[in-house]
Amino acid sequence: MKILITGGAGFIGSHVVRLFVNKYPNYQIYNLDKLTYAGNLENLTDIEHKENYSFLKGDITDAAYLDEIFGNYKFDAVIHLAAESHVDRSIADPLAFVQTNVIGTVNLLLAVKKHWADDLEKHLFYHISTDEVYGSLGEDGLFTEETPYDPRSPYSASKASSDHFVRAWYHTYGLPVKISNCSNNYGPNHFPEKLIPLAINNIKNERPVPVYGKGENVRDWLYVLDHARAIDVIFHNGKVGDTYNIGGINEWKNLDLIELLCDVMDEKLGREKGHSRKLITFVKDRAGHDLRYAIDSSKLVNELGWKPSVTFEEGLSKTVDWYLENNEWLEHVTSGNYTHYYEEQYTNR
Repeated sequence: MKILITGGAGFIGSHVVRLFVNKYPNYQIYNLDKLTYAGNLENLTDIEHKENYSFLKGDITDAAYLDEIFGNYKFDAVIHLAAESHVDRSIADPLAFVQTNVIGTVNLLLAVKKHWADDLEKHLFYHISTDEVYGSLGEDGLFTEETPYDPRSPYSASKASSDHFVRAWYHTYGLPVKISNCSNNYGPNHFPEKLIPLAINNIKNERPVPVYGKGENVRDWLYVLDHARAIDVIFHNGKVGDTYNIGGINEWKNLDLIELLCDVMDEKLGREKGHSRKLITFVKDRAGHDLRYAIDSSKLVNELGWKPSVTFEEGLSKTVDWYLENNEWLEHVTSGNYTHYYEEQYTNR
């Protein structure tokens, strides 16, 4: 089987690529990534020379390029993760999110419609989305697969639009599709603009740790390796045309999370307990900041047998250990040096 994984050099995508390359040696995995600021091939140095792995540098907004690679490689399936994903960036530049998340997704759908037209039923388009499309919850309740869409940011609006286009291709053209909506991911290789890796890096260097508003916003946290496992299960066993919510069953207020992270870092760095909590700095709340997200994963658990493999405390400890043990990766990312990796490793091949 030939599988195209878009966004495979990113945070979640790199873990999905690694899992599929290592677990399925009979599959040929093609990693398509534009290598924006969040795409980093240093995430995949351990598998880059595997015989069943290939990297393709390209942009999903380039329809002609997609037409070329679909014609050349004859992909059997697509796992679509490529996306602009940072809410703050979407507020500053919403059009970039429309281009990648909406137009890029439609370009992929047009490519598969053209190249799979003769035997659509033998293929699969699996689209990875976010719980943010559902909007904001109050103090009670959970997002289910039947929750109406109510996006509140340019990012979530762009992802909601892409979800709708994928479903439209299923209903209009008969394209076999699956969709999953996940909660906040954390774990190794996370780009340090996001809350947990940013806090780890700032605590390590004794810099202020910013927390929006009063830190009362609640998120469900999903360990990225568990998310990759869920994608594997849904890809192979999920029902065509269905949506699956993937959550860590694990809600935390932002302030409580950061205080726990400070204490974990103090223990691992040999600092006095409570030392790093002094770094917590409350900043002006983000525009349109949803109060609470929480995922009901019972469909995935009950129908496909998936469940999280770690508690949040275990996953957070593993995450901190990874960042403390991978100083070179973190230094390259924060300095921008990781952007040279593609030129050094691939241009002369």
